Amino acid sequence: MTAVLENPASEPAVGAVPSFEVTLRIRRYNPESVHGDEATWDEFTVTAHGTDRVLDALHKIKWELDGSLTFRRSCAHGVCGSDAMRINGRNRLACKTLLKDVNPDKPIIVEPIKGLPVVKDLVVDMEPFFASYREIMPFLVTTGNEPSRERIQSAEDRARFDDTTKCILCAACTSSCPVFWTDGQYFGPAAIVNAHRFIFDSRDEGAAQRLEILNDKEGVWRCRTTFNCTEACPRGIEVTKAIQEVKRAMITRAF
Repeated sequence: MTAVLENPASEPAVGAVPSFEVTLRIRRYNPESVHGDEATWDEFTVTAHGTDRVLDALHKIKWELDGSLTFRRSCAHGVCGSDAMRINGRNRLACKTLLKDVNPDKPIIVEPIKGLPVVKDLVVDMEPFFASYREIMPFLVTTGNEPSRERIQSAEDRARFDDTTKCILCAACTSSCPVFWTDGQYFGPAAIVNAHRFIFDSRDEGAAQRLEILNDKEGVWRCRTTFNCTEACPRGIEVTKAIQEVKRAMITRAF
């Protein structure tokens, strides 16, 4: 199926941003369609501008060409992480990816992220991802009486885990991991990153429990250090480095 959104010919206004046509080739899946479990591909051509993002093009398609196109989005500013998808074979946030940066001269391939069950079109079932996240206890663990004042922490101690506080749970790192694609029991990079955030927090007392959980055969030792996760992270987190630090903490604790 090919759909085109026409733009009436007119003289561009002075100072107007130049427009161009871009084609998106989108992987579609509808469990209720006659195709059954088979995915199909649809192409849509829309008029875009240099400042438009892949998310803007998807909006145009849904609002003006095909209302059945299904994808997740919320804040549209790279904070919520809900619009992670594969764009030209790489995991990205659609709201942070400019059309002009992904070779608009050729069809832009848009697919759902890998390793999670597809619900419809670009929407995947995130429950397996969040189940792993919940398992590593992503909250501060303390003992004793409730404090009567703020738990003080030095700037140096805070800096120890600053990088991994940036995670927005978009699943871009986890769904770019080849181990996660083939092993449904693997925690995945995002869960380990969020464990790191608390393991190295000087105020937390649950590090031993988290390290025990991650010492499981499907834990940190399944990481093959391919750096896919680091490359995919839209927040620039050094994911592979964080995983290695958790491994080191586990070995240090053992000895």
